[in-house]
Amino acid sequence: MFSKFSQYFTKKTFGYGSLSLLSLVGINHQLQKSKTTVYSKENDEINVCVTGAAGQIGYAFLPLLLTGQCFGDKKINLRLLDVPQAESILQGVELELQDGAYPLLKSIKTGSNESILFQDVDVAVFIGGFPRKPGMERKDLLTINGNIFKKQGQALDTVAKKTCKSLVVANPANTNCLILAETAKSIPKQNFSALTRLDHNRAISQIALKAGCSITDVKNVIIWGNHSTTQYPDVNHGTVLGKRIRQFINDEAYLNNAFIERVQKRGGEVLAARKNSSVMSAANAVKDHLHDWYFGTKSGEFVSMAVYSDGSYGVPKGLIFSYPVTCSNFNYKIVQGLNIDEFSKEKIRITTEELLSEKADAFSA
Repeated sequence: MFSKFSQYFTKKTFGYGSLSLLSLVGINHQLQKSKTTVYSKENDEINVCVTGAAGQIGYAFLPLLLTGQCFGDKKINLRLLDVPQAESILQGVELELQDGAYPLLKSIKTGSNESILFQDVDVAVFIGGFPRKPGMERKDLLTINGNIFKKQGQALDTVAKKTCKSLVVANPANTNCLILAETAKSIPKQNFSALTRLDHNRAISQIALKAGCSITDVKNVIIWGNHSTTQYPDVNHGTVLGKRIRQFINDEAYLNNAFIERVQKRGGEVLAARKNSSVMSAANAVKDHLHDWYFGTKSGEFVSMAVYSDGSYGVPKGLIFSYPVTCSNFNYKIVQGLNIDEFSKEKIRITTEELLSEKADAFSA
């Protein structure tokens, strides 16, 4: 199944590939099974699996993980999963991790077998997936990725800790995450999320540039819906230096048009400029997502995460939908009670319809 996209990965775009290096490095022991049933931050170790680890985003993310920017000073038992065709690339990544002499890196386990690498995992970051290619219909892409994420979901369901937290980065991230969550039925739906933090970060960056202020001065911008060009970057509840964004910037035409379109199409803008997808910013967003999920959001602030819909704001249950959330102790809560104007309701409706269509395509296969 994975052989179809080996050529793509070796061109250093999104990665999902590797051959098990267990025999090559002489590591062929079974991971000690943990009997822990409740995730606790008191433990000084954490088992983290990264899929697509031979790709560019994985390469950019791993140093952030291993310097404590996600889980503080926890020792990392790192598992790197990829397809067999990326064996040499993954071996090179492992060599560099060894040479990096990261104090937080306790162990490395690599391979292409998710049933081995998901064993007792605490956190799984799904970066690897099949990319959309010219001429490919969305339904075809959803079918291919659906098969990948069903297989991974089955393995996660069987061998991962029931407290395992999963973050899906590979596109279409929302629907890939939904497939994963629906397949790994023994793991609570609240433990699954998809990455819209990159969109969130793009939005606050654009507001900061427009306002002439620091990134840290911008609070509570929201990304609603899908990680796609239908996403809705919403400034109605956000502030700049404590003042409402719409009051501070006072440019309705910009905020309702150019700003939204810029954030929605930023991925394409980056791709056109560097002839490759977003990597550095995507890795940083993965770090931000995990950090805030684990350590918690600051008082009075919320961030954007694509999570399992509970029906909030009229979004149908059973979608992975980006909401404003607050986090603490590796849990999240959807922010409630926000006033949604008619303009925003229409934008949310559009992105909801796209997700419903993706779900129908993905689960009809």
